[in-house]
Amino acid sequence: MSAGTAASTQRPKRSGLKISVGERIFTFFNYTFFILLGLTTLFPFVNLLAKSLSSEAAVISGKVNLIPIDAQIGTYKYVLSNSMFMNAFKVSVTVTVVGTALALFMTTLAAYPLSKPRLHGRKWFILMYIFTMLFSGGLIPTYLLMQKLHLINSLPVLFVPAMISVYNMLIIKNYFEGLPDELEESAKIDGASNLTILFRIMLPLSLPVLATIALFFAVHFWNDYFTSMIYINKADLKPLQLYLKELFVSSSDAFLRAGQDINIDAAMNTAPQAIQAASIIVATVPILLVYPFLQKYFVKGVLVGSVKG
Repeated sequence: MSAGTAASTQRPKRSGLKISVGERIFTFFNYTFFILLGLTTLFPFVNLLAKSLSSEAAVISGKVNLIPIDAQIGTYKYVLSNSMFMNAFKVSVTVTVVGTALALFMTTLAAYPLSKPRLHGRKWFILMYIFTMLFSGGLIPTYLLMQKLHLINSLPVLFVPAMISVYNMLIIKNYFEGLPDELEESAKIDGASNLTILFRIMLPLSLPVLATIALFFAVHFWNDYFTSMIYINKADLKPLQLYLKELFVSSSDAFLRAGQDINIDAAMNTAPQAIQAASIIVATVPILLVYPFLQKYFVKGVLVGSVKG
């Protein structure tokens, strides 16, 4: 018998490995736990959806759980016909789109030079950014600053203070540091400037991290109500989340306090809980629709084959 044959006979066969009973039990309970956990997180959303589609009597009596009773869509017609809701929806969409684009642009411009070790004073700049993560001027000085800049009761005040997120900037910076230096060196040999390298080479290769950070910014701007609660007093500038907050504080007179003329007949035939549920569902759907479009950019390996040799 040759040495190769003897070595081959001594190798363990991996193709016929059997899963032990303990591993099967662990896998069963593992899948069961995560399925139940997922259903638990979906329960509030399904409950709200059922309430928004149920009749007024069923909602008021508390009979609605996961399945609509006496299904109807009148609540959604009432919510979507409310001019104050639609105005708040437009404000949130505007702030989310403009704020996400500007914040991603500014954060990327800060992250790219900080990713280069040749930048003079690079460590000190990074420390200055990290310092702002730990310490801030406080709410009152920030409000006075926004007042001096004449941003109170204006749309820019809803996204200007969040133009640069240090946490997101560090994520983008680390991603830039992982890109091959040969790409930048070859571009410089061809005469490309730093901005050309950034916008035509680095950013197209950084779509996964940019899409992720854009999603972070979009979720932040869409769900933020505290900023508008501090800086906005005008009813026509209130975003959707602040509108929902006021709706839950006092569902019966939230529209009247905001100067909104309501349809009395429709309000009398619609349960306040159903109005709240339908408003939340409509406010949740847009941000959920963003995930499928950005999911394809969360795949790694876009650099495979970009550098040869």
